[in-house]
Amino acid sequence: MTNQLGTRVDTYSTHMLSVFRIVVGLLFLMHGTSKLFGWPAAGGTAEMFAWPTWWAGLIEIIVGVLVTLGLFTRAAAFIGAGQMAIAYFWQHFPTDFWPINNGGEPAVLFCFALLLLVFTGPGAWALNRR
Repeated sequence: MTNQLGTRVDTYSTHMLSVFRIVVGLLFLMHGTSKLFGWPAAGGTAEMFAWPTWWAGLIEIIVGVLVTLGLFTRAAAFIGAGQMAIAYFWQHFPTDFWPINNGGEPAVLFCFALLLLVFTGPGAWALNRR
């Protein structure tokens, strides 16, 4: 029974990897648009070229678009994962070690989700599948 389920699920793994990539890419893109344009989350927009918020938003928009489309996925995801690691250690870690206590859970999740895409690639539905 378990073997049959595993075999059946395996046939869809590359497609689900693409769904995972698209969702992660869109969520990462929203973080960037929230920082730069105040959309879709209400809030202020970062001042042009302000360090590090404006640059982080720009990276999040570019990486989010590339990951969502499946274009240069591995390189874009590597840059995004690095940005999230830096964000965690610069912004969250000094407050407290544990992500649940320091508000760093999204940074940790994005870091490891993007890192997974570095190693798995974009899945079946991508503009370039490498």
